[in-house]
Amino acid sequence: MMRALTLAQAAGDAGEVPVAAIVVGANNQMIAEATNRKEQDCDPTGHAEVLALRAAGKRLGNWHLNDCTLYVTLEPCMMCAGAIVQSRLGLLVYGADDTKAGAIRSVLNLPDSLCSNHRPKVIGGILETPCREQLQNWFEQRR
Repeated sequence: MMRALTLAQAAGDAGEVPVAAIVVGANNQMIAEATNRKEQDCDPTGHAEVLALRAAGKRLGNWHLNDCTLYVTLEPCMMCAGAIVQSRLGLLVYGADDTKAGAIRSVLNLPDSLCSNHRPKVIGGILETPCREQLQNWFEQRR
């Protein structure tokens, strides 16, 4: 998660909302990493989670990420939660809850809903304070 915080800071410095995601394989080997790129790529799907999952699938040559863990600094939104379910991710670890758009636990729980065909394990609140403060500070600087 420390690596994700560092990446998120770089994204924030580049004008993106400071969120980063890292995919780690079964042997604790980093497979992929990404930051938000919505602004840079003019892409509404340019969330860190989606980009990291795409890169991991390409690197592994398989969209099934059952043996992988996704670390992300912010609770995933509905789109990203859907991508996590579709990837058959083994474990999701996230930092700060997203009380406005979180789709893992805070606002809704997409992985445990009836429409979900996969239920990844989830651990939330890892390095929650620095993840939350990083986002709050970034938004405060822009208001």
